[in-house]
Amino acid sequence: MSVKIRLKRMGSKKRPFYRVVVADSRSPRDGRIIEQIGTYNPVSEPKEVKIDESLALKWLQQGAQPSDTVRTLLSAQGIMKKFHDGKLEK
Repeated sequence: MSVKIRLKRMGSKKRPFYRVVVADSRSPRDGRIIEQIGTYNPVSEPKEVKIDESLALKWLQQGAQPSDTVRTLLSAQGIMKKFHDGKLEK
């Protein structure tokens, strides 16, 4: 089973709101999830990103692969740097 960290679209038409979720890579974009780890609101100014750092690091350490967009959001929050620094220490 391949696990991905990706965005699940919520909100209404032309007013997107996303949840950052951990899901099986075979499930549909808005389908069943394993766990929700944050939110992303691209409409607000400035863009609002809330990600639970401990949950994100837990899933990354267990081998979950972030999508390109989620990788960018995690990098902006500094979570990817902590993940890579933690890997080097072990």
